[in-house]
Amino acid sequence: MSKASEIPVHKRRIGLDPLPELSRMSVETPLTEDPEPGFSDWIATGRDEVRAILGDSERFSTRPPTASAVDSQQLVEPGNLLQYDPPEHGRLRKMLTPEFTVRRMRRMEPIIEKIVADQLDVMERAGQPADLMRHFAWPVPGLVACGLLGIPRDDLAELARILDVRATSRSKKKMVAIKAFDRYLVKIVEQKRADPGDDLLSMLIRDHGTDITDQELAGICSSFMAAALEGSTQMLGLGTLALLQHPDQLALLRERPELMDQAVEELLRYVAVVSNASPRTALEDVPLAGRVIKTGEVVACSLLAANRAETPGEPRDTLDITRENTTHMAFGHGIHFCVGASLARMQLRMAFAGLLERFPGLELAVPVEELRFRLFAPQYGVEALPVTW
Repeated sequence: MSKASEIPVHKRRIGLDPLPELSRMSVETPLTEDPEPGFSDWIATGRDEVRAILGDSERFSTRPPTASAVDSQQLVEPGNLLQYDPPEHGRLRKMLTPEFTVRRMRRMEPIIEKIVADQLDVMERAGQPADLMRHFAWPVPGLVACGLLGIPRDDLAELARILDVRATSRSKKKMVAIKAFDRYLVKIVEQKRADPGDDLLSMLIRDHGTDITDQELAGICSSFMAAALEGSTQMLGLGTLALLQHPDQLALLRERPELMDQAVEELLRYVAVVSNASPRTALEDVPLAGRVIKTGEVVACSLLAANRAETPGEPRDTLDITRENTTHMAFGHGIHFCVGASLARMQLRMAFAGLLERFPGLELAVPVEELRFRLFAPQYGVEALPVTW
């Protein structure tokens, strides 16, 4: 059985908090050689250093790190923007960006509002204690993603199961899940080509035709489903847990619901479900923080450390929903900043607001020590979150 100690230090946590060692690194050694070879050559933990690396697409590549550029290019997953360098990245990003304007996202508001209300009904009918992950945090982002992409709602449960295996398994089951998911998405894209609707995939097909391939469309779909069923799901779960562990902040949010926008930004910073950004490979020698990252060396950028660093002269790292000017990197930074961030933020605002309004007495049904965290998943999270109200 895998042990938590097998996880690199820049990914390990104690509940919601980074290890004290990681916090020290972010201040004292913001760029250091990886003490555990095999994961990367360098670890960037300082906020300025992480921002500099993620914002430099000319000197750092986001393609999968391998021994050669040719091998790296062959491993790029079609449609996965996180693995694309310019100019290919810009080509796809330009196609996607118009679909995520504020005006277009507002069309999703009534859909999200109904999904949130319906799932709160399901959770209430389940009775106390109820698993918030199963009845609310998993289905809400999944159903929103299905609505966005035009995927049948009835397929969500099986897709969630496949993605869970893909995210947490470390055996042959992982490859089986990956292939099953890819086959499903290619079939969906073929259906959209034949009979487009008014969803995101259909709009891309209608607007760009053969300029975007079926493989790229399937990859885009895969990225959004994974972001919903791994990232947004765990953000809802851990965000709720963070509020329940800070009753003063929860009470303040109930008293002043106008703070919801700030609260969402602070929860994104504090929880940081994506511990690390995609690894970056230096395309040339890069001097940084008094060190030199040499050509071909791989850097792991800790978003957890950058978001939670206790920088001298700044407010203490605690959950504070009144925090102003939160410059977190929960959605990344630079050209790979999450294209769906506006939708994710809107979804979180509506979901947290609906949850707190429906269940004013919400609290954990078990001690925090009994919760099982998803240590090896790409997005940090919790398996189940039993609550009462």
